[in-house]
Amino acid sequence: MTTVTFYKKNECFTGFTAQGHALFADAGNDIVCAAISVLVINTINSIDDLVHDDFELINDDKECILGIMLEKSTNPDTQLLLRSLKMGLDGICSEYGKKYLKIKTKEVNDNVKA
Repeated sequence: MTTVTFYKKNECFTGFTAQGHALFADAGNDIVCAAISVLVINTINSIDDLVHDDFELINDDKECILGIMLEKSTNPDTQLLLRSLKMGLDGICSEYGKKYLKIKTKEVNDNVKA
């Protein structure tokens, strides 16, 4: 199962992490994992290339984790991209079920780093 955790502070996204494999099908044929990967990677690239927001990239191939933590979370374009990511993932979850994708939201504060 893939778990995507969105981090929020004061109703603004501060980042997200995606971890695990969907296990819908064998490697190379897993359309759920591929769809999740496309959405996640496209969101990261869009924030970097189109919005130019600063973020910390979280990338651990061994643990199968990919995500970002924003330096600032108030840019409306970045917030739109992150809402779009969540909407796309919600659609995958609705279509294929919670057996393959779990979406969580975690509230963070100044003293807690996601």
